[in-house]
Amino acid sequence: MSETVVVVVPDADILASTVAARLAIKIIDAQAVHGTASVVLTGGRVAAKVLHAIRELPASAAIDWSRVDLWWGDERFLPAGDPDRNETQAREALLDKLPLDPARVHAMPASDGPDGDDALAAAARYAEELGAPLPRFDVLMLGVGEDGHVASLFPEHPVLAETGTTAAAFNSPKPPPTRVTLTLSTIQSADEVWLIAAGPDKAKPIGAVHAGAHLPAASATGVRKTLWLLDRAAAAEIR
Repeated sequence: MSETVVVVVPDADILASTVAARLAIKIIDAQAVHGTASVVLTGGRVAAKVLHAIRELPASAAIDWSRVDLWWGDERFLPAGDPDRNETQAREALLDKLPLDPARVHAMPASDGPDGDDALAAAARYAEELGAPLPRFDVLMLGVGEDGHVASLFPEHPVLAETGTTAAAFNSPKPPPTRVTLTLSTIQSADEVWLIAAGPDKAKPIGAVHAGAHLPAASATGVRKTLWLLDRAAAAEIR
């Protein structure tokens, strides 16, 4: 049975260190059991802090980075290297400093990639890379938006009901408009889903979710565990 756990720490810097430490341990444990580990990355300010923090952890030396698969929960459909892409942020913060196997870094296609500016084809390509059955996701990390969205799955958007594919392309209500995202059912296939948020602007949607509101973040649940990792400001309205 899946469990939900809420962890609250004083501020965003401590949150990043906490998430980084938990992630390193989760990867080490997964490699001990399966030989490999599979992690779905997210974007945003806290996510960048987490990746920077991993570089400083002594425990990261125990990770065999060549046996880590990295995926993304969503992506802005922009040219490769664009600073607004989650992939660009992750590479600059950590990935380019690690001895990763390039074949295990599964970035979502860019708008200047093999499908050009055809976002639907790019999403289909990512769904094909995911394969069937889906990979084992040991950890799937998500940020939480001010409106309760996760992985570019915005409240009341039709893509929330998408069940025919594992990755979808659509126009979001926030710029940049064209996005590629994992569908909700794909997110829900992860062993553990971690929802990570900091700051007072996240308090209202997080409080609403924990009060029973049907926001997208409420549906982002893991098979074994759903872990909310929050700073004190983001958790202020949880009752």
